[in-house]
Amino acid sequence: MPSPIRQAGELLWRSAYTVALTGAGISTPSGIPDFRSPQSGLWSRSDPLEVASLWAFHERPEDFYAWIRPLFRTMVTAQPNTAHRVLAEMEARRCLSAIITQNIDSLHQRAGNQHVLELHGHIRTASCLACRTVFSSESLWPQLLAGAPPRCPECGAVLKPDVILFGEPLPYEVLRAAQQEALACEVMLIVGTSLEVMPAADLPLLARRHGARLIMINRTPTALDDQVDLIIRDDVSRALLAVWQAWQAGAR
Repeated sequence: MPSPIRQAGELLWRSAYTVALTGAGISTPSGIPDFRSPQSGLWSRSDPLEVASLWAFHERPEDFYAWIRPLFRTMVTAQPNTAHRVLAEMEARRCLSAIITQNIDSLHQRAGNQHVLELHGHIRTASCLACRTVFSSESLWPQLLAGAPPRCPECGAVLKPDVILFGEPLPYEVLRAAQQEALACEVMLIVGTSLEVMPAADLPLLARRHGARLIMINRTPTALDDQVDLIIRDDVSRALLAVWQAWQAGAR
């Protein structure tokens, strides 16, 4: 019986339309902490509803920025790792049609991916909730690093990063596009996500209901393990590189 790595390479080789679904686990090798690990996850140290919900942001924006400031700093200085670069090469070789990500760090784009659907937004820009003006996050760094919540140069209201907080709906067009990709794919490559957050967690099931094969690469078990075709329980960078090498061996 072929190894899971080889089986995954063969599934990708036969697939005419492959989509990747990625979560925080693909960025932990780049030094960005995940949210749900029992000891190291961000939610092990903070109550998400107290620091990362829309209503908490409106009531205490200074608490939100105090919490997210170190994470922003880490994300801005982080570099794409092997797993990001593999997915970028897969897209460049026309072996990957889209990435659906729960991450806000933009590392997929920095690695070279072009078609990235960011379900939970990103940190590249921030918006004024009062006058709706959008600003580049880079221009806000002096205010943010000074310790005060950045304010809109137009009206003076506090700016909110364009990430999705608890209590906020996902961007409709992005979610709709992600669902369309799930319906279209022949293989969904699920990398570094616990699949605990809806509606992202429903996308593999949507793909499966339409006949797609599911490949899971994750260090720890997930609630959907019994629904996938292949499970590779390993470091995501090492495993994804091995799968890509298996695909290339098949291509030769």
